[in-house]
Order: sequence, then structure tokens, then C-alpha cells
Amino acid sequence: MNRKLVVFVPTEALDAVRDALFAAGAGRIGDYERCSWYTEGTGTFLGGEGTDPTIGQRGREERVPELRLETVFPAERQAEVIDALRRAHPYEEPAYDVYELV
Repeated sequence: MNRKLVVFVPTEALDAVRDALFAAGAGRIGDYERCSWYTEGTGTFLGGEGTDPTIGQRGREERVPELRLETVFPAERQAEVIDALRRAHPYEEPAYDVYELV
């Protein structure tokens, strides 16, 4: 069974994150590889005490142009895919969702 990963990533990190996800086994649909979809949006956050934001400043609400990146992966590869995402993503706490596909 496949799952879908949705992650929000700054534009300049798109290729590095995609490459890491694909190397971990994501992005395969039938005989196709490196399958993904992305669109532009704006992410917002306010870093609290003890944070070290990659973009912006702690204690100040930030608005950042980001891309919503989606790809699929086999359920049995979830640990590897999430680990690859965390290693490649520039944010201290990347925002992502995993959906079970039926």
C-alpha cells in the first residue's frame, strides 16, 4: 500500500529535498520514477524560546514563500523517507503530513 507525503519547503531547497526523498524510495508510480507535484504558497510561523529559525528571527512572525511538495512512497519505506526528509530539509522543524492511500 502506498502513502502520500506532503511537505512545505523553501524554493531553494526543492531539488535537494526531492533528490533525498527519491533516493529513499519515494516518487515511484508504476514504471515512472521521480514523480512529484508542487505549487507555490506562503508559510507562516513564529519561533518561540529555544528556537533557531533558518529564515527570520525568533519571536517575530515570519511569512515565507514556500512550495507544497507532494509525492508517494510505499508504506514499508516510511521510516527511510521521513529520515531522508529531515536530513535534507533546511528547517529545524519541517512541516509535513503523511496520508494513507486507499
